Amino acid sequence: MATTFSEAKKYLFTSESVTEGHPDKICDQISDAILDNILSQDKFARIACEVTTTNGLVVVMGEITTNAYSDIPSIVRKTLKEIGYSKPGLGIDSETCGIMVSIQGQSQDISSGVSSSLEKRTRDTQTDDEIETLGAGDQGMMVGYASNETKNFMPLGITLSHELCKKLTELRKANILPYLRPDGKSQVTVEYSFGKPKRLDCIVLSTQHAPDVTQTQISKDLNEKVIQNIIPKELIDNNTKIFINPSGRFVLGGPQADTGLTGRKILVDTYGGFARHGGGAFSGKDPTKVDRTGAYGARYVAKHLVAAKIAESCEVQISYAIGVAKPTSISVETFGTSKYSPEDINKIINEVFDLRPGALIKNLGLRNPIFQQTAAYGHFGRNDLNLPWESLDKVNVIKNLL
Repeated sequence: MATTFSEAKKYLFTSESVTEGHPDKICDQISDAILDNILSQDKFARIACEVTTTNGLVVVMGEITTNAYSDIPSIVRKTLKEIGYSKPGLGIDSETCGIMVSIQGQSQDISSGVSSSLEKRTRDTQTDDEIETLGAGDQGMMVGYASNETKNFMPLGITLSHELCKKLTELRKANILPYLRPDGKSQVTVEYSFGKPKRLDCIVLSTQHAPDVTQTQISKDLNEKVIQNIIPKELIDNNTKIFINPSGRFVLGGPQADTGLTGRKILVDTYGGFARHGGGAFSGKDPTKVDRTGAYGARYVAKHLVAAKIAESCEVQISYAIGVAKPTSISVETFGTSKYSPEDINKIINEVFDLRPGALIKNLGLRNPIFQQTAAYGHFGRNDLNLPWESLDKVNVIKNLL
């Protein structure tokens, strides 16, 4: 892909986003709301909380070990209400929906390996420093990406897709377009030329709506108040295709129309498919889970390398073994955009960044209840949030090594 992408005169790439009222995103937000609630009381809780929702029902399940008390049904109802599912007929009703909870403690086998890393178990001298003692919560590989094609160091397609969905939600919650309902999706196709964004080839915008509004009115309003507000004029031309509610009718939405599940929008959460993905989801997982912490660390590294002008685009992969603190591998792909050798880049990473789970948790403050805000509209490139893995505090450190 790298060669084709950078050498092609015309290359189309598509990314999508969904609103916070999408069934899968409902589940992500509930999972992270429960996570934040518990972390606010017990920073060292072990949490793996997953949610599924269907017509009139929310099921919360997983493994949680904590000293805290969490009123899970109340959190579910509060989250649904904040999203906008506050009355019957919208897709699910926060006041009357059924809620089932099936939670057990974390496996002792997993807990012992995570709490006491292989490094600690095989060392002659003992330490209580969490950086040394905390093993990875599972095996797996995590990917981080950054590019200089946008101000937030993200691919253009996923950035615009998120902004379109956020605008839909803003107009709905402000009651500017009162016929809008919580469920919705966007999709943006970017035309690249020799690896650089040139124009938008296609925009798709779908929103759930009240039954008494016409398709003509929806198209007019969303074009004027969403697309024209979000998409830069220079990216649209006479050949840009725009589809607004192309199915023609979108009254039934939310869990009434589609079953939702935590962790089913992993490309929406990350880079819109522009980078590879390790396969692990984020929401509902405490920071000992490297699916989450490792992915945040990989983004932190990749963004720094691009910001320090080591590369124009950069993909970082980190892998872990369960119960082992030190990553089993770190690899970097710069897609031919760096003048530095892979050996030089790996040396910079090893000197500047400590990617052991305990170090990432400490340095990025990941035991704080900051996760629900990431459960819709992406975990990366969020200039509207003060997320620690998006900071660029080590750019000068990297530049001083060059």
